[in-house]
Amino acid sequence: MSAPGLLIAAPRSGSGKTTVTLAVMRALWRRGLRVRGAKCGPDYIDPAFHRAATGEPSLNLDSFAMAPPLLDGLACAAAREAQIVIAEGSMGLFDGVRAAPERTGANADIAARYRWPVVLVVDVSGAAQSAAAVALGCRAYDPRLIIAGVILNKVASARHRRLVEAGMERAGIPILGALSRDANLVLPERHLGLVQAGETADLEARLERLADLAEGGIDLDALVATAGGHIPEVAATQALVPPGQRIAIAQDAAFSFLYPHMEIGWRAAGAELRPFSPLADEAPPADCDACWLPGGYPELHAGPLAAAGRFLGGVRDFARTRPVHGECGGYMVLGQSIEDAEGVAHPMLGLLPVATSYRRRKLHLGYRVARLLEQGVLGRRGACLVGHEFHYASELSPPPDAGNAFAAITDAEGTDLGMAGHRVGHVTGSFFHLISAEP
Repeated sequence: MSAPGLLIAAPRSGSGKTTVTLAVMRALWRRGLRVRGAKCGPDYIDPAFHRAATGEPSLNLDSFAMAPPLLDGLACAAAREAQIVIAEGSMGLFDGVRAAPERTGANADIAARYRWPVVLVVDVSGAAQSAAAVALGCRAYDPRLIIAGVILNKVASARHRRLVEAGMERAGIPILGALSRDANLVLPERHLGLVQAGETADLEARLERLADLAEGGIDLDALVATAGGHIPEVAATQALVPPGQRIAIAQDAAFSFLYPHMEIGWRAAGAELRPFSPLADEAPPADCDACWLPGGYPELHAGPLAAAGRFLGGVRDFARTRPVHGECGGYMVLGQSIEDAEGVAHPMLGLLPVATSYRRRKLHLGYRVARLLEQGVLGRRGACLVGHEFHYASELSPPPDAGNAFAAITDAEGTDLGMAGHRVGHVTGSFFHLISAEP
């Protein structure tokens, strides 16, 4: 039987969605509910916090990057193993790309597809009754959605709360809770978002504090009562054929950006995943037949990685006979060097002709559609892969050409972005984070 669900979203980024989501998740978990989380859109970090809050895996649901069978299979699996599914939005509720209807990548697509009611987190700092106009606009903008109510965030005082409540009452929008402005609630951040769950000091204490605030400031019974919707019963489908039968996967604070649905799909297809830690100077297990270096934060650990002789030598030996693929941070480590924030260049694996700099920062962000230029570990020549790019590194080396590029890429609207990544022998890599392969 499919569990009911709801979407916690907001009119814009920075409203406090993650804080409220984690508070609600942990509070319901403490009440004994089996909660499964989901994150709308491309995000590696928030699902790890969901897992810490609930003790259950969390998955990404992306209406642009995932074909409907994959999307439904993941949502169905989550709902089958829970008593309630709580999805967290990204950016604003309706923010996405210009694409086919229901394939825009917006949170609203997910809520509409599964008929999940939306709980709107409204940052009321700097506003009073006008906050109701924003919520009312969200309710009117898309008739597919049910706005079940709002949670007021960053309330300044009792008087401020009364004024905001007066506006919501006039608009006929239920208030499910209110949280005061509190700097201690803010989770630590760095350049790609929140500091990772595994690196956040006293995370358990923070989650318990958030749960206490949810108990005191949110009507949890009313919030749970809003949950509903329906997910079709479908079998899970794979995002991508496993790159090998036994896959060595770099896994530590420098390499952590591998989507949960990828791991689950590879295991379901019979692959064995063998983690190893480059920061602990571990080499990929010698009995594996493919090596995967995920994205993460190698720019923050460039010195230790450059000194990890067993790791560097092990990957070089591996690459002589078997495929090695790197995504984003993994791609940077496969290259010649990484320049850190202080301008010090640290030598890396030297398997691909790319040198990168974190000192010369420039934001690269957005969905990407890639067509492979040659057959390799990710598929046949011409195969279409869908994912995204999110990094601040600049390339110091010449761009790839047709002879050594990994893929030809476009953005979500089909704008040609040229060639990306590199391939040399058994080694491939690019800044492209893979989400799925188009069928």
